[in-house]
Amino acid sequence: MSGYLNIHTFYNNIAQRNFQYLSAIYSDQDALVGAIENLTKEHLNQETLQGKNILIKPNWVKHSSVPEDEFCLRTHNKFIVAALKVLLKMSPAQIVIGDAPIQMTKWDEMLSPDFLGEITRLSKESNVAVSIIDFRRRKYSVEGNSPLTEIKPLSEYVIFDLGKRSMLEPVTSAGKMRFRVTNYDPDRMQEAHAPGVHKYCIAKEFFDADIVISLPKIKTHQKTGVTGALKNLVGINGDKDFLPHHRIGGTKRGGDCYPGGSILRYWSELTLDEANRRQGKKSFWYWQKLASALWRLSLPGPEHQIAAGWHGNDTTWRMVLDLNMIAEFGRADGSFASERQRQIFILCDGIIAGQGEGPLQPVPLPLGLISFSNDSFLNDRAMALMMGFDPKELSLLKNSNPLGDSSPIVFNGKQINLVDLKAHALKAIPPKGWMKYFDEVR
Repeated sequence: MSGYLNIHTFYNNIAQRNFQYLSAIYSDQDALVGAIENLTKEHLNQETLQGKNILIKPNWVKHSSVPEDEFCLRTHNKFIVAALKVLLKMSPAQIVIGDAPIQMTKWDEMLSPDFLGEITRLSKESNVAVSIIDFRRRKYSVEGNSPLTEIKPLSEYVIFDLGKRSMLEPVTSAGKMRFRVTNYDPDRMQEAHAPGVHKYCIAKEFFDADIVISLPKIKTHQKTGVTGALKNLVGINGDKDFLPHHRIGGTKRGGDCYPGGSILRYWSELTLDEANRRQGKKSFWYWQKLASALWRLSLPGPEHQIAAGWHGNDTTWRMVLDLNMIAEFGRADGSFASERQRQIFILCDGIIAGQGEGPLQPVPLPLGLISFSNDSFLNDRAMALMMGFDPKELSLLKNSNPLGDSSPIVFNGKQINLVDLKAHALKAIPPKGWMKYFDEVR
């Protein structure tokens, strides 16, 4: 199978590449639906979709904290609606829209009543069942220090063990469990990842789909540099305790949380572990405040972040590629095939992208485009170039493989080469933990 990428821009000149002009595109459903139809008509049509079960996987990372989050934090609700309108015309059997946001997400705040009402209306009008599903297995509120709550039993998921095939295996230490995900119990992580064992917890709904359509939001990312189609598939994993994001300690202690080997930062990490073991208990606050105090005493710089948000993070990209392997080659019984098991299409929301401290605290970047592809790697390489980054500078992209090195790229109806996208780039503000690195490599 060969890869392809089709890009459509919503601006005619540089003056239109601004937030006010491009944010209004989301409300122009005729223009948005027309653009999506034009991009996808050769591959998402009556012949390919009629009678099929479809999974739409948006980026629903968390609820909004500031008004701009509606545009740059998540896949925009109106972009999802426009895509749904296109798909429903093709008479699919049913459509599921699902994701696994972070445990602290307020689901009811993230999905507005207007959005839910529009989905219900479209479902009734088309006589096609459209379901919205929270893929999370557990939820938890740090603000209220509520007990960890189970939403679904483990039986609702498929457990995959990549074993020594995992990209994490080369950095897995025997005898000492270093993998961490900030604000989660470190002991639970040890159950899923150890030498020769690398387990992931995948929502069963993913395997019920004949066709998967990923709707990522293009953003910068503190841990991987950029996030797009590859990172979006992390959301099919329903339990974050299966997702290593970094390794405890600085680089001089065998970790990748930050550069160096500060003892104060290491103590802060160990103290945070104690807090996370006590989620839902009164003692949680004592340990969390102590961890914060120790971290502040270490006088951290931009590359020193307790959540490992810097260019030296050598764990998250490995986890992302593991999940893409499962998405493409995994079977419903937890085994792997030698051939790709399903069609995965990517329809990217890059009209208003995110820059700065993504994925959770981005600010708007008026990128002005949408893209359609069957190749997550190719798509993300292109999006990195459009944001002014060199894919070779990003471990996630440097270590991934496109379906074909000479894959065609169509930009506003004209075939171009990947490198030609540099002429259309809008330079994004990188995360703080990446600024020094980009200055050095450039």
